[in-house]
Amino acid sequence: MAACPVMEHGRKIRCPGLSVGWTKAWRLSINALKMKIDRPRVVAVSGFSSNVGKTTLVCELLHRLPGWEAIKLTRGHYRSCGRDPAGCCVSDLLRDEPVVRSGREANYQAGKDTGHFWDAGASNVHWVIVKDGQVETGINEALARVKSAGVVIEGNSFLDYVKPDLAVMCARSDGGKVKPSARRALMKSDLVYLSSLNADAALARKQFEEWRTSLTIDLDFNNLPIFTREDLQWFTSLIWQRDALATPLHTAVAFQANH
Repeated sequence: MAACPVMEHGRKIRCPGLSVGWTKAWRLSINALKMKIDRPRVVAVSGFSSNVGKTTLVCELLHRLPGWEAIKLTRGHYRSCGRDPAGCCVSDLLRDEPVVRSGREANYQAGKDTGHFWDAGASNVHWVIVKDGQVETGINEALARVKSAGVVIEGNSFLDYVKPDLAVMCARSDGGKVKPSARRALMKSDLVYLSSLNADAALARKQFEEWRTSLTIDLDFNNLPIFTREDLQWFTSLIWQRDALATPLHTAVAFQANH
């Protein structure tokens, strides 16, 4: 790497386009490069609402991505449940600071999402329990604990603070209810994953298109590619392709055009 031109005739040279000198700009670029190298690959799995296949997809990915970790983001609400465990499944766990439970002893419970992640082969699972104003701090703390090459994150609201390498929106083939947080996440998604209990890939796409045409709200899918469980092998290969991750949408469109 060439030396940084800091001074010229005793005068500090400003880095073009920035309000800092060459020295600081050079250090910033080195730090950014280091963060990019050290940062795990992040795959985000969001969903229209509950019961749309998010956890199932995360488990499918963990099974196909040996050594990867998983993060589960759970938001609780004091206002809606009054910190009543009967009204909110995590209300009794909420604190003044984000709660991040990492490791099998801290968060494994058979039948729960975190338990499913462990059973699917995750090398570590981090459960983030937060209130609305704690999402950014909580997700960043969990990401700082990730030691593997990649992590799959389940949730919607963290996309306001984290830019994943690949973001997937999960939906039932028959559509259904769309949460406000899902509408925001959809704008940051690269693909849509359709889950269905009975329909095959062709029928699932047909049902989803019928649901979309019946919508009375403005829901912009921005021509996002759609894939199903039958495409998981391709999707996993897309995750592993670093060059493809720079432009996942174009790669996915090319794939869809050939099927």
